[in-house]
Amino acid sequence: MTTQAVPAPDALAADAQSLTKTYGSGSNVVHALRDVSATFGRGQFTAIMGPSGSGKSTLMHCLAGLDTPSSGRVVVGDTDLSKLSDAAMTKLRRDRIGFVFQAFNLVPTLTARENITLPLDIAGRSVDKEWMQTIVERLGLSDRLGHRPTELSGGQVQRVACARAMVGRPEIIFGDEPTGNLDSRSSAEVLSILRGAVDDFGQTVVIVTHDPRSASYADRVVFLADGQIVSDQSGLSADDIYEYMKQLDGGSGRTHEQ
Repeated sequence: MTTQAVPAPDALAADAQSLTKTYGSGSNVVHALRDVSATFGRGQFTAIMGPSGSGKSTLMHCLAGLDTPSSGRVVVGDTDLSKLSDAAMTKLRRDRIGFVFQAFNLVPTLTARENITLPLDIAGRSVDKEWMQTIVERLGLSDRLGHRPTELSGGQVQRVACARAMVGRPEIIFGDEPTGNLDSRSSAEVLSILRGAVDDFGQTVVIVTHDPRSASYADRVVFLADGQIVSDQSGLSADDIYEYMKQLDGGSGRTHEQ
């Protein structure tokens, strides 16, 4: 197990600086994040893990511009999200970020091809046909492009979601439990796709997961507990991650490597 090195500033895809997120007030206040800082290097696959209520999904949502921190800031590339209007934030999410969700979020009336190109169509951007073909072939979807989501298996549907996230060449692909609704074989396929997006295409991937096997595909695992980062490690096996998660589930985790 090794502590993750901090990427150089020009190699950063995203930078979270002193993020705090609270909900409610007074005796009902909930601290989802407590002064969290983390950097995410370009061309790196990061998994965010932690017990239920640790703040892992809140952190990802703040990084992706889906939620706003109570204090602190997030920088994507060279863009400070706190300085964006709602319209500019929507444009950033559409043009510079890809998403893969547990629930797939495909449009049921559209074909696989139409779902893949939907973000580009909405943005008025042309599809790079050569890149689209590369992705479709790599994901094994060439003979499924005319099918609607109901005509595809769960694994195929999530592969379509991965293709949709990749087709615009986003700066970061975020995955929120991207294999949560899949069987073990389909999960391995999707994780291999995300791993390949990093290794073969130089993309940046950040996923939230509760599954040590899924996290073991990542270069780096960031562990949260009680709204704080308690460990940031690379080179972990699924067994390493499982053992560490057992420790976190059994206590606050604050005595572990920072």
